[in-house]
Amino acid sequence: MSVWAGLVTAFGTVGAVVAGVFAARATTRAAHATAEATQAAARLQAEPNQRQADLAAFRAIRDDMEGDIRELRQEQNRLRTLVHAFSLYVADLTSLMHQHRITPPAPPERLDEYNRTGV
Repeated sequence: MSVWAGLVTAFGTVGAVVAGVFAARATTRAAHATAEATQAAARLQAEPNQRQADLAAFRAIRDDMEGDIRELRQEQNRLRTLVHAFSLYVADLTSLMHQHRITPPAPPERLDEYNRTGV
């Protein structure tokens, strides 16, 4: 083998190693770029799905709260009718006491306020 053949072989080997290093670096960078692009695409694709999930959660919360509000209003109406019936009953008892010449005890201040204002 001649010196030239040895030099060409050596330079060829060095060139192949350098080309391999550059190819490896380019492949690594390309893999990172592909991974980032894939992640970005997944985030963009997941966003509408996340919005739909958020909307569904908000609707479930709203429906639950509407049910609670409806139950509270029904309970408030029941209590209001109970208070009204009780006040009529107490008024009847007070009237009977007056008819029998019995002085009823003074009503609590809160009851006077309710009788004056209805609140």
